[in-house]
Amino acid sequence: MRIGLVQMVCEKAALRENLAQMATIYAEAVERDVDVVGFPEMCLTGYVDPLKWPKAVLPLNSPEVTSAVALTRGCATVLLFGLVETHPDGDKPYITQIVARDGSVLGIYRKRTVVDEEADWFSPGGPVLIFTHDDVTCGIAICADIGNRSVFADLTAQGARLVFELAAPGLYGAQETRNWQSGFTWWEGECRDHLGAYAREFGLWIAVATQAGRTIDEDFPGGAFCFAPTGERVFASPDGAPGVVWLAVDL
Repeated sequence: MRIGLVQMVCEKAALRENLAQMATIYAEAVERDVDVVGFPEMCLTGYVDPLKWPKAVLPLNSPEVTSAVALTRGCATVLLFGLVETHPDGDKPYITQIVARDGSVLGIYRKRTVVDEEADWFSPGGPVLIFTHDDVTCGIAICADIGNRSVFADLTAQGARLVFELAAPGLYGAQETRNWQSGFTWWEGECRDHLGAYAREFGLWIAVATQAGRTIDEDFPGGAFCFAPTGERVFASPDGAPGVVWLAVDL
């Protein structure tokens, strides 16, 4: 299976700009005949405080979400993209990842693991999501799900063979004195320790795509990684620079 893992700078509430980046990268994925391209958590809306940027909190039928899904019209390449989603019942919003192909939504996953400061802003989701492409069953985990074994256990129980961990782990500390290498090293270690163990325990392929770079008030480490069912990390980007990694995963 051919996959794309996107390290993208996703400015907060910059809906038009983020969608334009997504369109360019998705078009390249189609040109490369990629099966699935994974964008990081909240790539469309940016990682926003919903109280500070309420206009970036989107219902699923918003023009921006509709336009993102429409990128896939007539294309077999699966698009995985993230946003902050309006809660249908008026509660705190969801952190959501949408699966789209050929102009249609194949599925929606709402982040299950909402902890620490996120619990003040967001509602936790529930069931995991699987989708099938070319007879391969895939699943999605979002950022802090990395510390929740049940997400990966449930995906395995539903037949997943390849899981996309799509993330936006904000880095702590002042932007002015940011040590990018230490932030990248921290996230790289989190992925290696948690995802390597899940891959080995459950016999999964796990691929990681991460928000990268500086936004108006927060920085992200970037990083693309791939783990084999042995637990071995078979690919790691050398740093957290924005860009796209194109991989062939031999399932």
